[in-house]
Amino acid sequence: MRQPLPQWNAIYQGDCLEILRCWPDAFVDLIYIDPPFNTGQRRRLQSIKLGFGRQQRRGFGGKTYNYEIMSDISYADNMPFDAYLEFLYQRIQEGWRILKPTGSFFLHVDPRIVHYARLILDDIFGADHFINEIIWAYDYGGRPRDRFPWKHDNILWYTKSEVWTFNLDEVERIPYMAPELVGPEKAARGKLPTDVWWITIVPTNSKERTGYPTQKPEKLLERIIRAASRPGDLVVDYFAGSGTTGAVAQRLGRRWILVDNHSAAISIMQQRLGCLALPNVTSVI
Repeated sequence: MRQPLPQWNAIYQGDCLEILRCWPDAFVDLIYIDPPFNTGQRRRLQSIKLGFGRQQRRGFGGKTYNYEIMSDISYADNMPFDAYLEFLYQRIQEGWRILKPTGSFFLHVDPRIVHYARLILDDIFGADHFINEIIWAYDYGGRPRDRFPWKHDNILWYTKSEVWTFNLDEVERIPYMAPELVGPEKAARGKLPTDVWWITIVPTNSKERTGYPTQKPEKLLERIIRAASRPGDLVVDYFAGSGTTGAVAQRLGRRWILVDNHSAAISIMQQRLGCLALPNVTSVI
């Protein structure tokens, strides 16, 4: 029996592998996923309000402040390594299946995993369908004393065939690093980004901030969605987290589907996008 198309501009709750397996072949234009990085740690983000509550913390100059925890979101990121690679493989394979022949797939990982992910993608999509390894560079957090700090993620872009969407004119231009070398006209116009993207994380005081531990900035998703899809196209993110992919796709006139299994993520996405989550799909009607 032919599988029905899922509802778009919708959030689905459940294991993405089960949900994807209930979807038909070749109906999605663009997939971006940011799966767990298998750091071996528990990812956690607390939001606090100073001046309230009974808990105390020491701040600048040794001054003590009262504070209240407003939200506390966490999840385990510690799967056995072989199981993690199988986890990735199965879900990337389903992503390939639901992509249109002209579709693009973006996998967001970190430097520890990227070489394994590249082999998985080469096997599923074919090495000749590799387009770019995008380096998302940022600058925040700790500074170890025994090595250079890790301050980038890796985004691997693959296509399903030799034909894909790339909207060169839709990509926002950025300043030249040495504008005096290119002349005033080029300097004023700016240049197209290379495969290294300097984009800040979501600041603590940003209107974008949702409180989700691994939230990605809208500017990062905007560049991907503008470049690799057209208005009206369908964008899917099945590790949707805070829902940034859906929020940006909606603002840019694309259709979207988000999937996540984490109840905190579902709650945040519902508030952010103003829609209810649909239940897990376990059988084809």
